[in-house]
Amino acid sequence: MPARGGRWAGFWEQRARQLQRQVQAKEERIVELETENAILHLKLAEYQEMTGKSSHAATRFCLLCDEQEGLQRGTRSSLAQLCRVIQKVKQDRKELRSSSLDLLRDCQGQQQDCGSEIVTAVQGAQRHHEAVLAWQSKAGCLEQSLRETTERYQLEKQKRKQLHNRLVETVLVRWDRPGHPWINKTYNFERVYGPAESQRVVFEEVCPLLTSLLDGYNVCIMAYGQTGSGKSYTMMGPHSRKEPVLPVESQGDLGIIPRAAEELFRLISENPSRSPKVAVSVVEVYNNDIFDLLAKDSCAVTSGVKREVLTTKAGKKEIPSLTYESVHSTEEFLTLVDGRLRLRAKHATLVHADSSRSHLIITVTLTTAPSWDSPANRQSDVSLLKEPDCPSPRQPATGRRHSAAHRTSSWSPGAAPEGPTGHMEQVHAKLQLVDLAGSECAGVSGVTGAALRETSFINRSLAALADVLGALSERRGHVPYRNSKLTHLLQDVLGGDAKLLVILCVSPCRKHAAETLQSLGFGTRARQVQRGPARAGRVAPRTPR
Repeated sequence: MPARGGRWAGFWEQRARQLQRQVQAKEERIVELETENAILHLKLAEYQEMTGKSSHAATRFCLLCDEQEGLQRGTRSSLAQLCRVIQKVKQDRKELRSSSLDLLRDCQGQQQDCGSEIVTAVQGAQRHHEAVLAWQSKAGCLEQSLRETTERYQLEKQKRKQLHNRLVETVLVRWDRPGHPWINKTYNFERVYGPAESQRVVFEEVCPLLTSLLDGYNVCIMAYGQTGSGKSYTMMGPHSRKEPVLPVESQGDLGIIPRAAEELFRLISENPSRSPKVAVSVVEVYNNDIFDLLAKDSCAVTSGVKREVLTTKAGKKEIPSLTYESVHSTEEFLTLVDGRLRLRAKHATLVHADSSRSHLIITVTLTTAPSWDSPANRQSDVSLLKEPDCPSPRQPATGRRHSAAHRTSSWSPGAAPEGPTGHMEQVHAKLQLVDLAGSECAGVSGVTGAALRETSFINRSLAALADVLGALSERRGHVPYRNSKLTHLLQDVLGGDAKLLVILCVSPCRKHAAETLQSLGFGTRARQVQRGPARAGRVAPRTPR
């Protein structure tokens, strides 16, 4: 504002000087006219002296007088006009001076106000700077306290782990068979649940693994045991194939899978800032073949398309074109899983009226948007074989039901869906829920024909799984993962790329003592495997198909 007022003051002062010069010029003109008038008077006197001399001179003199009078009239008119201009200039100058003074006073007032605001802003900035310094000091103290607390926490965690490793629970098996040696064996496990334990108590052991899942760790929960020992009950609960899965809160005896789904979505809702997308795949290993229970190819006769396991350049095991479906709530997850469970191969035996004839693997994949400096935005290193144009559908087993196909998406191995902007997403972590088919004795189960063939494949795949665990526990140079499609598919999990929890389901009945001893032996072998710490982090980036 001061600069603006200065420009106006200079303008009006210049205008006033210009008008003064014009007035001065007019005044000089008046002096010149007066001088000319005096000269004319002199000439008039001369002419008057000459009037007597000649009439011609008199006439000429009259003409000169007329001219003089005209000049005088013009001069008077010019003088009057000049006077009016001078008066107007004086009035304008007076108004300009008054306006300039008002403008100057206004500028001075605004300058004072701005100065006060600047002083206030500077004082406020100083106070904020002091507050920032105080907060920085406090943050430093908190960081130091956090480091000390973290160190204490890690120390206590190590102590807890050492104590936890020392605290084991035992299972005592005593069996007296006629004609056989007396059996009195004790098996040690991290936790033993009796028949009276609730599903909720069992899930409490699983619950911390879901927090690890959101922290970026791969997790695998596997149920193992003889047929009819309660594996499917432990994993799903008392689920009827004829009725949909009810919400978790409406049933107190639901198993690990529905409870894990509820806990997973609860943990996701508690931290919306990192909310990953959840996608589900459902496969079964039936007669040593892998079938995608979410797939519905146009050339397939039944739901469930045969797939193969391939190895990526990174050494990971993936299934090409495996079908995933996104879910956004516990209800969507349970509805999807329930529909796929109806496609699972089942067959009635003398031991179990609804015996599962395949290994079920439900994979929950968490994907997040990648950061541009992460490996997820680079070219995928997956090298795959070409699939046949029409995958071979699995022949339906006895009692198989078919359902309408869900709207699904098909991913290549390591592939992830694209985000809303078309950018690739990357896998954050995987949760694999494995309900193994039960081991059984053909003589006890009474199976024949196709069911007997199923029993043979089940027992061989479970034996291959036991061989893999034995090789790992003995640290052999070669681990026979490829002896079965089951162990080949679970190679990454068994090899230490995930936090693995094995739940043994055994029967306390005397007539099942042989199968119980076999299951406990499997658990002991699994417990002897020395696994390194699971590694958090994202697996190989996925390329959309």
